[in-house]
Amino acid sequence: MPIPTKAYVVESKGAPFVLHDVILDDVGPDEILVEMKYTGLCHTDIVTQQGLLPIGSFPAVLGHEGAGIIRQLGTNIANKSLKEGDVVFLSFRSCYECPPCVNGNCGACHHATEYNFVRSRLDTSKGCPISLPDGTPVHGQFFGQSSLSKLAIVSERSVVKCDVDLQDLGPLAPLGCGYLTGAGTVANVMKPKETSTIVIMGMGAVGLAALFAAKALGLTKILAVDIVEEKLQLSRELGASHTLNTKEESDLAEGIRRCFAAGADYILDTTGVPSVLQAAIWALGHGGTLALVGAMPPGTKLEFDALDLMQGCKRIMGVIEAYSDPQEIIPRLVQWHKDGKFPVEKLAMIYPAEEMEKALADLKAGKVIKPILKWDTV
Repeated sequence: MPIPTKAYVVESKGAPFVLHDVILDDVGPDEILVEMKYTGLCHTDIVTQQGLLPIGSFPAVLGHEGAGIIRQLGTNIANKSLKEGDVVFLSFRSCYECPPCVNGNCGACHHATEYNFVRSRLDTSKGCPISLPDGTPVHGQFFGQSSLSKLAIVSERSVVKCDVDLQDLGPLAPLGCGYLTGAGTVANVMKPKETSTIVIMGMGAVGLAALFAAKALGLTKILAVDIVEEKLQLSRELGASHTLNTKEESDLAEGIRRCFAAGADYILDTTGVPSVLQAAIWALGHGGTLALVGAMPPGTKLEFDALDLMQGCKRIMGVIEAYSDPQEIIPRLVQWHKDGKFPVEKLAMIYPAEEMEKALADLKAGKVIKPILKWDTV
């Protein structure tokens, strides 16, 4: 039976997010109806809305950092522990069949682009799960969820059940992407020792989540890099041992080596800024690893000294969704939060869902680290 609800619809490439009445289709056998309580706003939503990342079609409902309550289960849900009323987080969708997925590296899924951007439902015979009241199909299940909606029909593969009180859910909603990416790259990919040195480039939500993870793993030599002094001050308050403002540093690589004379063991870049990436390569120490999680502009070219990379045993790698399995990393981060090691409430500002324009404007102006929409008034 069709389900009426409200969702933010992007009519076409570059069109604004507009809160519309929409109609949800019947819940498929491998799908779940989730009542969204909170949705984090991520840069990926914005660049997809602007047409800079691929999507199957417009109009579309975006959103991929949802958290809410299960209201209906499909008839063929594989995870028998799921039940109506469960509190769940929503994350990216993977095939769980290709070699990376089988090895727990779901962020490297061979079908990542198809399953999260291009395809709507996995069962293509069903068409889109959302339509406008006049019957116009709307692309749904972005990242398996399209959580910029009061109600959403989501893929079972995007659902992660966790033991979280509903009153604590709001600041944790972005665990499904932004926080997972930063913290998971440190914990799953870098796996640093307590004595390691780490540099985090860009202290937004992803960078600060990486800072929390480094602290949780016992690191004490953490350099935070940004162009905004307020973010650097926050980084110091949250545990960074060193900070560096690139507006005041003529040679970033030299600045890093002033903090860590032998170069950095690990550098995580969230910025995608070519000059920052180039400095990071030069600032790596012997055996160092540079993890790229920020999107680089098309055509970006960097200088590599092949002999230096070989002799220094340096590694440069792009990392998508922390090469993680959401079913493993999200409960781990929830436990860190319960233990006081992942205080994401210090990063979040919660807005009524109707105030999305204000939330986006505050994000662009640097007034908030992570804006989160609350759906209870819609």
